[in-house]
Amino acid sequence: MNNILEVNGLVKRYPAFSLDNISFSLPEGCVTGFIGANGAGKTTTIRSILNLAHKDVGVVKIFGLDADAHEQEIKDRIGIVMDSSYFYNDLSMKDMKSIVAPAYSKWSDADYRAYMEKFELDPKQKISTLSRGMRMKYALVLALSHQAELLIMDEPTSGLDPVSRDDLLDVLLALCDGGKSVLFSTHITSDLDKCAHNIIYIRGGRIIADAPTREFEDSYRIAVYRDGEGAEDEKYFLGKRRERDGFTALVSAADAPRLGRSCEKADLESIMVHLEKGV
Repeated sequence: MNNILEVNGLVKRYPAFSLDNISFSLPEGCVTGFIGANGAGKTTTIRSILNLAHKDVGVVKIFGLDADAHEQEIKDRIGIVMDSSYFYNDLSMKDMKSIVAPAYSKWSDADYRAYMEKFELDPKQKISTLSRGMRMKYALVLALSHQAELLIMDEPTSGLDPVSRDDLLDVLLALCDGGKSVLFSTHITSDLDKCAHNIIYIRGGRIIADAPTREFEDSYRIAVYRDGEGAEDEKYFLGKRRERDGFTALVSAADAPRLGRSCEKADLESIMVHLEKGV
């Protein structure tokens, strides 16, 4: 399987935060979830990949092309959805589309109309009147309407109702069935439970996990303790979460048999919450 995106040794320094030697790749035909707490570096990484933020060190290749040397060619082939939109508030969605469409060589009016209908958007409505969720839907429509081979999405389900979120996830899976790829940055890990083939986990500006989703989840277990229990097992804990009558602890799957109690499988949310809370 070929990699559609490759990031090697990416460094971006700010006074109070740095991306530290970020490296990962995206295989074609997959949804890759990019997870981490707020401030972990997800948006900075995406902005650096897209040359929206100047990277200090590192090489980014998209479709096998250097992202600096072939920026315009690459951006014609990718769809971008950021948490902050770039729309002109005084325009209608129809007028905004007329500005965006000529920038792409493979723009499809048929796809545009189909996605506008799917997300129940009125092209005559002014952008200034759109809710946050509707703005995100419209950004998705524009990203999906020029036959992009790679979608890079920063919190694309933020502000969407549950039905619209589920519709979007169906669209992403259908795109991957057609051989396209998605980098999906989000803190709503339940979305990734449905659609993500792979997980990249960033924490404090460093990649701490890059693995197939099921493999990542299967490498951890959750143990449940009542108040006053667990002192003898604490050396195995990777993170703790307070509950009403006790706490839960995250342990590695390899250490789980050493606890002398049954453990539960861990999902993406429980893994991330426990690791962020620590011991």
